[in-house]
Amino acid sequence: MPVVTRSPAPPPAGDGARPGAGRAAEFFELLLEDAGAIEYERPLVRARAAGADGDELAELERVKLLALEVREAFAARRRRESELSALFDTANDLAALRGVDSVLTAIVRRARQLLGTDVSYLTLNDPAEGDTYMRVTDGSVSARFQALRLPMGAGLGGLVAQTAAPYATASYFTDARFRHTDQINDGVHDEGLVAILGVPLIRGSQVIGVLFAADRTERTFDRSQVSLLGSLAAHAAIALDNARLLEETRAALDELSAASRELRAHTTSVERAAGAHDRFIDVVLRGGGVEGVAAAVTEALGGSIIVLDEEGRIVPADPSPAAELPPDPAGALTLARSTGRTVRDGSWWTAAVTVDSELLGGLVLHRDDELSDADQRILERAALVTALLLLIRRTAGEAENRVRGELLEELLRSPLRDPDGVRERARRLGADLDRPHAIVVVRAEERCRPRALAAATHLAATRGGLAGTQDGCVVLCLPDLAPGAAASTVCRDLTSAGAGPVTVGGAGPVRGPAAVAAAHAEAARCAATLVALGRAGGSASAEELGFFGLLVGEGRNVQGFVDATLAPVLEYDAKRGTDLLGTLQAFFDAGNSPARAAEALRVHVNTVTQRLDRVGRLLGREWSSPERALEVQLALRLHRLTGTVPD
Repeated sequence: MPVVTRSPAPPPAGDGARPGAGRAAEFFELLLEDAGAIEYERPLVRARAAGADGDELAELERVKLLALEVREAFAARRRRESELSALFDTANDLAALRGVDSVLTAIVRRARQLLGTDVSYLTLNDPAEGDTYMRVTDGSVSARFQALRLPMGAGLGGLVAQTAAPYATASYFTDARFRHTDQINDGVHDEGLVAILGVPLIRGSQVIGVLFAADRTERTFDRSQVSLLGSLAAHAAIALDNARLLEETRAALDELSAASRELRAHTTSVERAAGAHDRFIDVVLRGGGVEGVAAAVTEALGGSIIVLDEEGRIVPADPSPAAELPPDPAGALTLARSTGRTVRDGSWWTAAVTVDSELLGGLVLHRDDELSDADQRILERAALVTALLLLIRRTAGEAENRVRGELLEELLRSPLRDPDGVRERARRLGADLDRPHAIVVVRAEERCRPRALAAATHLAATRGGLAGTQDGCVVLCLPDLAPGAAASTVCRDLTSAGAGPVTVGGAGPVRGPAAVAAAHAEAARCAATLVALGRAGGSASAEELGFFGLLVGEGRNVQGFVDATLAPVLEYDAKRGTDLLGTLQAFFDAGNSPARAAEALRVHVNTVTQRLDRVGRLLGREWSSPERALEVQLALRLHRLTGTVPD
């Protein structure tokens, strides 16, 4: 209430005025000034000093008591207004959905302010632990007190919780109505509390905690203070209940959101699986291969994928530079085969490609992100489709290879019964026997022969040729290759395919079905000659074997041997009218002596030396080595005997 300055004293009462009326008005001034209770004795003191009679003094006493009652009524109204304001603010806090911690802190602080206590605090029950703990404090100075956890039913708070009714004590330590414990007594003693008021926090019919107001001196709490603290406790209970409901709502929303996310993820995975399944079916129906399946997997799952053969090697053998393998591809493939599930090794995911218990290969997906169960099923389904494609390819390949082998066996028969029919059957298999073909014979160890045949069949099919077996050897008919190049290619490819060391002989090139048998015989003799010469594991054609080719060659191509050996010298002599060939023959006849050759030719020895240098530039610096010199001498002898001349 605002303080009002006192007005000037009234003038002395005139005739007929009551003597105490002026002094009674002072009480109204004291009320306006909100003076202390002791100030209300001042008008009585003045009246006695002025010699007022007993009736006047009695009247003033009565007015004083009325003024004090009015003063107390005003004070009670102000307190009520303050309490109502605090309750209104608390209700606003709850309506504003402030955090439960801030609401409880505000309630405890207001309880302390309104009740004028030294400390206020709030405890909550913990059903999980079976005790109660300090939740919020205001005015507390003891760390032990702020961290108290109390047994259920102990102390004043335990009595409040048991009875669900408020309790107050003016002197805690001397009050025997509740059970004292050393733990509670020590905490209260540390805080220095004496007078304590506790009211229950009730949710439904259950006490969930207690709100306290306490003083460090003895004090008696009146009914209005108990009622006020009870109202604040009710608000605290509402705040806690709202917080519980809000938490449950949030939890429900989180669960709903999680369920929605799972549903969306599941829907997405189902759509992705359906899309991948459609792609797989399309690949099979279009006659696609493993590459199409791999492309469908990367489109559905991302990352990069590589295809492994049954031994854990990349297919094709020459992968792209970006291809990455897990640390142990063979081990991952074996584990995936045994479990029938996708195997993870870091960022690699391996699925086995199997038919029954036979391992055909594997698919390895490299992706840094986690692969869900649904995505793993897509990879496993891709492995199943891959197995189907490989099985179809193998079945078709076996049938085609059988037909190719039968056709090649017929070509190797002599005499050939139906050349035109054989030519047409070869054409239907993609082989044109009228093109120049090299015939290759492969000698391999018996245990490696099936792998050698498989690799040779694949090579022949990719090059438009034929492959089969004859007399324990693998035979190939390859178009548009020189015999030496064909033999070298077959040797390299079969060795890379794990067929072990193979010895390969080549012959040809030949045209037409009727010429194949003779070229096969020549290639077989060439392979046998390599073994006889200690060159097992190598490759060569009859032409590459030099004069040994004359021995093993079916047509004894003397002109070809002479041309391959002496053509540069013969051409030089023909163009320039020189006789390097005669000098070369004289050199060999003289036992490789330039001096004796000069005597036989009747020229200076320097001339012979210059001519031999020219021969070296034409035939190569190694022309005079023992092996090469033998071939040159043989070519000179054949040239002289046959009288051949260069083209």
